[in-house]
Amino acid sequence: MKIIQHRRKFFVLSSVLILSSIFSLIVWGLKPGIDFRGGFLTEVKFTKQVPEKSDFIQKMKELSIDDLTVQLSGENKMLIRFISDDDDINTKIQTKIKEEYPNSIVERTSFVSSAISKELKTKAIQALIVAVIGIMLYIMWAFRKVSYPVESWKYGLAAIIALAHDIIITLGAFVLLGNKYGMEVNIPFIAALLTILGYSVNDTIVIFDRIRENLNRAQAKKEFEETVNRSINESLMRSLNTSFTVVIVLLAIIFFGGESVKNFSIALLIGIIVGTYSSIFVASAILVESWRYKMKR
Repeated sequence: MKIIQHRRKFFVLSSVLILSSIFSLIVWGLKPGIDFRGGFLTEVKFTKQVPEKSDFIQKMKELSIDDLTVQLSGENKMLIRFISDDDDINTKIQTKIKEEYPNSIVERTSFVSSAISKELKTKAIQALIVAVIGIMLYIMWAFRKVSYPVESWKYGLAAIIALAHDIIITLGAFVLLGNKYGMEVNIPFIAALLTILGYSVNDTIVIFDRIRENLNRAQAKKEFEETVNRSINESLMRSLNTSFTVVIVLLAIIFFGGESVKNFSIALLIGIIVGTYSSIFVASAILVESWRYKMKR
């Protein structure tokens, strides 16, 4: 398959997805959960039929609650989230629930203060930055002996560009999901992003390693573009089969797992699909573009 020869088409597709994701992030933004805004999370179980979400929200509006979201959770359960630092409001909500729905039981209540949520947001961003820098330094070190025809640091740069590609598109997808379906971004979402970084760079390194092996053959360095294309084709089925098995597991979790892991699994699903695409069609293509630019100079 002539994958590298059609790299410009993949660059255009990736550029459209990235620009669309950045636009959606600027215009609409992600929908942060209580981990990043502070507030209460209450889980209520109904011994009889679960009330309609619209009916439940309408009755809770009498308390003038800020940013109330309601989500069905498992069998006969409901998750109630709202932004507040006042425990009295939480008490009023629980009292109101018992009055309107005598068959209800408050199983748990979690609280995150606004101060802690700001710290969590800062730590999450720091974790992503440290992970990206660490990955780049490792790849530069791992490919330090491959200095011709492309310098070793360019392998690290290509991998980081591919990772940024994966993260930005995943964020853009969650902007749309948040605006359309109310999906919130919490700490598990950051864990999913870190997992995507690890999975995607592993897939990229497998292809880079095959390129390194093929470069040791006669004339391979002079025919760098063909060498990269051959390396991708040799690794293609391995990458697709690995990703396909992971996607099957994630789909099973999304459709049959609990609500608590659904957002995490959806983020992983999007990231792994995009990460597989970038490992095959983007990362190695960046190396070839770098090589062609060097040859022109």
